[in-house]
Amino acid sequence: MTHEDQTLRDLIESIRFAMLTTRGSDGMLRSRPMTTQNTDADNPDAGERLWFFMSRSSDPLSELSAEPRVNVSYADSGKDAYVSVSGSARIVDDLVIKQRLWSKMAEAWFPKGVEDPDLALVSVEIEEAEYWNVKQSKLVQVAKMVKAAMTGKRPTDMGEHAQVRGD
Repeated sequence: MTHEDQTLRDLIESIRFAMLTTRGSDGMLRSRPMTTQNTDADNPDAGERLWFFMSRSSDPLSELSAEPRVNVSYADSGKDAYVSVSGSARIVDDLVIKQRLWSKMAEAWFPKGVEDPDLALVSVEIEEAEYWNVKQSKLVQVAKMVKAAMTGKRPTDMGEHAQVRGD
């Protein structure tokens, strides 16, 4: 696994809450907060796909059926860490994976448990991702921005930025 792949995985696991963007039947883009279920870092596909639980009767699920191309974005403004993932979503009917990913948080949304007929497991295969990870303190960032404003030159070395292609 490359440094960029590992950084992407670490950022997603640390942020965990995402905005899933789908395209509605009217062509409009819609984003909804979702909880990423990727908790099994030892799983061999952990870096290749994201997992979500959704209601089978929800709008996002019907939108995914019509248009599987999605974007999943993560933001932790307190740590200046941001991720954008583009990929294809699909429903996965696999009880073993559902059980592996099941948690108390999922149970709050699906009180009938992992075998709830309304529970859909959605996989987003990562086709392309981009992240920005600023590791410097806010004070250092502000100083670089002030210097850039005074010199008219864009700030440099504001953290790590990488594009990652899916396998």
